[in-house]
Amino acid sequence: MILEAIFKLVLAVILASLVGYEREKIHRAAGLRTHILVCLASTVLTLAPLSLNLPNIDPTRIAAAIITGMGFIGAGTILHSKGKIIGITTAASLFFIAGIGIIIGFSQYFLAITTTILAYLILIEGRKIKKILRIK
Repeated sequence: MILEAIFKLVLAVILASLVGYEREKIHRAAGLRTHILVCLASTVLTLAPLSLNLPNIDPTRIAAAIITGMGFIGAGTILHSKGKIIGITTAASLFFIAGIGIIIGFSQYFLAITTTILAYLILIEGRKIKKILRIK
């Protein structure tokens, strides 16, 4: 049980690092450390009640609380200035990475790894596509 928990926490750090690095590389407000901390927190908050093996604990309620909390963090990363809204993609990446932490906590490793790779590709290729289409 301890080794599995360690594996989950390390996996959370690795996957969050991938997305966080991309955000850090382009100088976004929430970068590497923020993404790692959000994913770690989501993972450990999901793991804690599961490790207690209490019959009355519903892990989906923990997941719902995490997602609710991410709404506050996401709102803090979105700025409106001079008629332009910035930070929505970063807010979405934080929301996403919290979800990754939750599914790692629920032992859905393939899903976590696959969707993180897809998200990373979307983040890096999305900018290239926008440049090609000349979308600001």
